[in-house]
Amino acid sequence: MALHPKVIDLSLGRVETLLERLGNPHHQLPPVVHVAGTNGKGSTVAFLRAMLEAAGYRVHVYTSPHLVHFNERIRLAGQLIDDADLSALLAECEAVNGGDPITFFEVTTAAAFLAFSRTPADILLLETGLGGRLDATNVIDRPLLSIITPVSVDHQNFLGDTLEEIAGEKAGILKPDVPCILARQERKADRKIAERATEISAPLLREGKDWFVRTAGDEMVFEAPFEGDDPVRKTRRLPLPSLSGIHQQRNAALALAALERMPGFDVSDAAAALGLKSVEWPARLQHLRHGPLTDLLPAGWELWLDGGHNEAAAKAIRTQTRQWRDKPLHLVFGMLNSRDPEDFLKQLEARIGLLRGVAIPGEENTLSAERICEAATTWRMDNAPAVGVGAAVADIVAASDVPARILIAGSLYLAGTVLKDNG
Repeated sequence: MALHPKVIDLSLGRVETLLERLGNPHHQLPPVVHVAGTNGKGSTVAFLRAMLEAAGYRVHVYTSPHLVHFNERIRLAGQLIDDADLSALLAECEAVNGGDPITFFEVTTAAAFLAFSRTPADILLLETGLGGRLDATNVIDRPLLSIITPVSVDHQNFLGDTLEEIAGEKAGILKPDVPCILARQERKADRKIAERATEISAPLLREGKDWFVRTAGDEMVFEAPFEGDDPVRKTRRLPLPSLSGIHQQRNAALALAALERMPGFDVSDAAAALGLKSVEWPARLQHLRHGPLTDLLPAGWELWLDGGHNEAAAKAIRTQTRQWRDKPLHLVFGMLNSRDPEDFLKQLEARIGLLRGVAIPGEENTLSAERICEAATTWRMDNAPAVGVGAAVADIVAASDVPARILIAGSLYLAGTVLKDNG
């Protein structure tokens, strides 16, 4: 099969042809919740899955990219797909495709739809890979619900140079008469998504207008209108989610808002609370507590990991640093060469003590440690290149005389290697 793992070519024609040859498995799925956006897609899906499973539902999930193992992308009724089953599905798709050109993501999506169609479940949570309008997942013509997480400037070489263009691509998942739960957006993105929703008569439920979330002590308070004739707002008082960061409270609220518009799915406050506290989503402000890297830390030090790789993610980290004023914060940073490290690092100016730049192991498209340090110098960060993450952590410890936090960030690919190497 002519797979192109490093090629992105947004189109629906190839995947539609392959799916038709496979018997259209995407027409044989449980109800679908389709999720697009720039930041927070995976976390929102993780919250939805955790709460639905806590309520007893069988949940299929499709996400990307993976961190350590490829089968992380496909979860069948609560379980990661078996390696042997995944290999068999990919071989089946290869045989049916007959050597025609197709991208890596397209054939993976087709294999996922095959798997989902053959395993009973109550619902499928489907995350776009890139964009929305021409994303391979957008062959679903009648989802139960759409969700658009915060949209920001990212992947400009594929989605457009402006926020409006990118928002227009994300809004491509909207379908006539299918409700869309919309996270709070920058004004230009909100306007573009609203225009598309109006054009096709897709009901839009906006954060801050149709549903609300606030923090009250150790609780998050979610409010949304009742369905039907009762004008009184429904209020849920729930524990703060186990995932760190104020942005994760917003992602959790986005998932709660989706649950309010999913007919046939009843998630009690008890199930929602259990889901919020039990949710797992690695490399999103994850506190690493065990493994070879943490063994390098003296008493009182902390090691954190985040896969954030764009300016919006850096802003979320910056917000979290307001709660981290008890210790100095140092950064181990690596990034792909398709991204601008200056845009990320400028959000953390004056918040980072030491920075150590690293190349992403095994990734040909990585920025060099020296290029990372050049960007750090632009923002007056005390920096030096390191030969690897372990060396960077050890160097920061050696250069510091008080306990501190070390954050590893800049790329999901870097995060994946850290999780793999750190056990």
